Amino acid sequence: MTNEVTIPLLPCPSIDDIVDFYSVLGFHTTYKQRKPNPAAGLQREDLNLQFFEIPRFDPAQSYGSCIVLTSDTGQLYRAFAAGMRAAYGKVLVSGTPRMTRPRARKNADGLSGFSVIDPGGNWIRIFQNTPASPTPAPTGRLGKAMANAVVQADSRGDARQAARILDSALAHPEPDDDPVALVEVLVYRAEVAMALNDPPTAAEMLARVERVALSADDATRAAAAYEAATDLTAALP
Repeated sequence: MTNEVTIPLLPCPSIDDIVDFYSVLGFHTTYKQRKPNPAAGLQREDLNLQFFEIPRFDPAQSYGSCIVLTSDTGQLYRAFAAGMRAAYGKVLVSGTPRMTRPRARKNADGLSGFSVIDPGGNWIRIFQNTPASPTPAPTGRLGKAMANAVVQADSRGDARQAARILDSALAHPEPDDDPVALVEVLVYRAEVAMALNDPPTAAEMLARVERVALSADDATRAAAAYEAATDLTAALP
């Protein structure tokens, strides 16, 4: 048989909060019911998600997750980020809900991915579905540290271990460190700090970014990191 479709069914403490959040990301409600059991269906183009409400459900204890494959993670991220900026005035980078940025995942063959953590604590993991051109394996100690930290924080949700990896790399600078890699590590450490509800460390890392001297070519290579820094600055309290 062909044309089968699988739709995730995920838990949440409030379908109203779920509907409100996903509407910000461009989803519309395909159905919603309160009885006999509160549930909602949401759709954005070919992306379908369904949710059921559990009284007193704790999002921090959720194991809900699903994988979404798309041809362009960057385009989908930008659409979600634009919706967040319009609704909240910033991209949500801390607390629940929040969203990570697209990054190469060494535990996914170098393919780009990002995650949306919704009000139910569910991780919607978005990956590139075109494996023809995976990102080359990182080189240099900072690049390798960054790759390991991304696995911990963005894939496993262990922001504290990611912080330890990045702090260790930043504590031992070397003369041949790539300045672009340094900017990327500092920005990611700021993002991890926000996920850990540590704005002072995030602000410190972003201030250090401003002190890294880059050539014009390096600045072009670091454009995505500077864009992330702008979002993080807007999210600082």
